[in-house]
Amino acid sequence: MTNVKKSNHDQSSIMDGDSMEGMYLTFDLASEGYGLEIRHVIEIIGIQPITAIPDLPDHVIGVLNLRGKVIPIVDVRRRFGLSHRDHDERTCIVVVNVNDNSAGLVVDKVSEVITIPANEIEPPPATGRSRRHYIAGMGKIGQQVKILLDIEALIEDEDLKNNVPELETV
Repeated sequence: MTNVKKSNHDQSSIMDGDSMEGMYLTFDLASEGYGLEIRHVIEIIGIQPITAIPDLPDHVIGVLNLRGKVIPIVDVRRRFGLSHRDHDERTCIVVVNVNDNSAGLVVDKVSEVITIPANEIEPPPATGRSRRHYIAGMGKIGQQVKILLDIEALIEDEDLKNNVPELETV
């Protein structure tokens, strides 16, 4: 698939942090629209063989060797307790990097990159749940609503951090 942007560590990066303000990569999960800040997206790749690792949380479906770096792969459907869906030609892995932690997020279908002005984002609905919430806000685009994810909370998850072994690639 296509590179969305070059790594933050690449000096030839086309976009800087300021020019990405308010930009979100949108994708679908179970017929709902989601978005995550584009500044965290490294690339989008097609679904690939994933190496299963025992004793990981259910939503971490394994690891992938991506150009010599082993990254954990999170099935976002499982993470959010959605029903299983077989992968198809639209299924993608969105590779993200947050605070030097990379991970791949399996999503049903990537849609587009959109700009959502700050005044069109509302706080997430109160759920009364005590566990950490992964929704950063609700983005209004015309008559549609996109669920904007707090990717930092998702990737910095203690389950993900503490249960994925440090693996070296040869």
